[in-house]
Formats: sequence, structure tokens, C-alpha cells
Amino acid sequence: MKVAIFGRYYNTTTPKSVETLFKYLENQDIEAYIETEFHKLIDQESHNIKDYHNYKTFTELDSSFDFLVSIGGDGTILRATMFVKDLGIPIIGINTGRLGFLATIQVNAIEKAVQDIIDGKYRISERSILTVETSSKNKDIESMNFALNEITVSRKNTTAMITIDTYLNDEFLNSYWSDGLIVSTPTGSTGYSLSCGGPVITPGANSFVLTPIAPHNLSARPLVIPDNTEIQLSVNGREKQHLISLDSRIATLDNGTIIKIKKANFKIKMIDLLNESFLDTLRKKLLWGEDKRNK
Repeated sequence: MKVAIFGRYYNTTTPKSVETLFKYLENQDIEAYIETEFHKLIDQESHNIKDYHNYKTFTELDSSFDFLVSIGGDGTILRATMFVKDLGIPIIGINTGRLGFLATIQVNAIEKAVQDIIDGKYRISERSILTVETSSKNKDIESMNFALNEITVSRKNTTAMITIDTYLNDEFLNSYWSDGLIVSTPTGSTGYSLSCGGPVITPGANSFVLTPIAPHNLSARPLVIPDNTEIQLSVNGREKQHLISLDSRIATLDNGTIIKIKKANFKIKMIDLLNESFLDTLRKKLLWGEDKRNK
């Protein structure tokens, strides 16, 4: 078995997570590769990992990997998709961050989670992906033009709202006068879209959602659409440019640029252990929110 390991940050819970994971993989004779920059980051920190410098590293993945372990929060998993791309390598997340809709494995459950994967005690959740094309070339978008959570257009360098002309399958829908517009997948429905009043959509739903950000026209509400819809956007406003973000990656576009968004022809695979589910995670997160408010 061949495993890729990726992370972005080192916080108080990272050392124990890394040490537990590496030791267990070694004891199970699993071939582990660490993403090069994460390897350098760990190397700068104190740890008790035996023969750490002998661990292999990777800068790119290929189809020979069985799965990828992401160490961090949900944002780290979003970054991990940049390595997985369309290779079909399943991802599982160890949660050392703040959110855990995607990164669901807690530090004290790492060994059991890895063993369950070895024993085949898991299922694969396939997550729809958004892809984008623009009428003018943009190297920041073209190099990695897909998103697992959402694609968002928003204002830049101004407090003034922007106007977003929106078409669905070439039919005019609306001109949103707002701070921006989020096009979210079911996976992303629990992220930025949710914080802007969008609905929660279960991962297996064949839907996307359009969620305006602080709309001035009060009749504008989140809209759920079939995921085979092609969305076309064009932005205008007081500034000459606006922002477009693909998950956490941001680029600048000129106003009037035609933006076409649709479902990609591949999906990202997430590993779900048999003792967990999306609804169970949703309940825990909602209760966690209640607990935080009551403290």
C-alpha cells in the first residue's frame, strides 16, 4: 500500500497527529510519501519521529497511490485536491484545524481509522467539482481551473456593490446587485455559502446553489439548480476589475469578462469510515455551535 501525506500548518495538535500517523504506517509496512513543503515544515519543528530524514517525499502524485491523508482542517483538504486532481485518489482528513465537515478523523482515532482503511471498512463519497472558463485568458485560473467547495465572484478595492448579470443555460436569470455571488457545490454548501444564508445540501445531491453575498435587492435569495446547468456570469461596477476565487485561490478579472461555470467531468473521492456519516457530522457541528454560544 502506498500513501501520500499532506499538510500546510503546524499547530499544537499537529506533532501528535504526525507522530501517531507515521509510526502506525511504519508498523504496518505501508509506504509513505510526504509532500515536499510539508516535509520541510515538519523538519523545522521538534518531533519524535524515528529516521524522519529517510521518509520519501513527493511534489506530484500519480495513480500508484492508494489514498492521501490530509493533516489539518477542511481548508487543507481543499488544497490537497490540487495534488489529486483527476487521478481518483481517495482523500481522508485528520482534523487538527477548526472545521471538520471534510476532515473528520480526530487525533485519538488515527490508528483505528488507518486500520479500517487497510481492512476495507470504509465507503467512497464522490464529490462534484466546479470548473470555470473565462472569455479572456487568465493564467492563475487556467493552471488549476476547478474547485471542490465553490467559485465566487466579488468586489475588489471598493466598498461599492457590483452588478452580476447571471444566465442559466443561456437564459437570463437576474442581475444581482451585491458584494458578490457564490456558486457552491453540495460539499461547499456547509462553507461560505452557508455563512451567507445558503442551504445545506447533502453531498450526493445532483445540485448546485447560487448564493448572493449581502444583496441590495432584498428579493434575491439562494437558488438551488440542477448540476448539469451551465452558469454564465458578467460583472460590472465602479472599479474596472473584480475578484474570482476558486476555493481559496484568488485571481483578478476585468469587468465584462464572460465567466462560464459548470460541473467538471471528474469527481473528488472522499473516504468515509463506516462509523461516520454526513448527517452525524452535521449534527455534531450544529451542537458544537450551540455549545460555543452557551459558553
